[in-house]
Amino acid sequence: MLDIPPQPLTGKALLQKVEALSHLPRRETAKRCGYVTMTKTNKLRVNLNEFYDAVLAAKGLSLSPTAKRDRRGREPTFRVSVHKNGQIIIGSAYTEKMNLKPGDEFEIQLGYKHIHLKQVLNGQVMEDSTSNEEAAPKKTRSRRKKTTGA
Repeated sequence: MLDIPPQPLTGKALLQKVEALSHLPRRETAKRCGYVTMTKTNKLRVNLNEFYDAVLAAKGLSLSPTAKRDRRGREPTFRVSVHKNGQIIIGSAYTEKMNLKPGDEFEIQLGYKHIHLKQVLNGQVMEDSTSNEEAAPKKTRSRRKKTTGA
């Protein structure tokens, strides 16, 4: 029978074996690297997906999206909408990003087409150092008078 290792090969050993067996078909290479399981009818089933993942991992690549992202939920879009009851909900993705804790307080400042939330610490409103709305001059349009030819 074939020389199948008891445990699937990984890392450099896997890459060396794949290089040595490069003349064989992929199924046979995977089988000889130990990526097989025994079925109920005592037949060998080749696990090509596990083999491909192991080869990619040995080369330092990972296509698995679950390894990169272990949190629940969606990624923040930095947009919210007003609900039917008039409320605006700010999700936990944003509060975690700002290291906010339950009970943190904010002052709401309404502007033209925007809302600012200023954090209140020890009774003091924390000002945003990057805000320079006051320094920016407002743009005005000049209007020319229409003249009549009469």
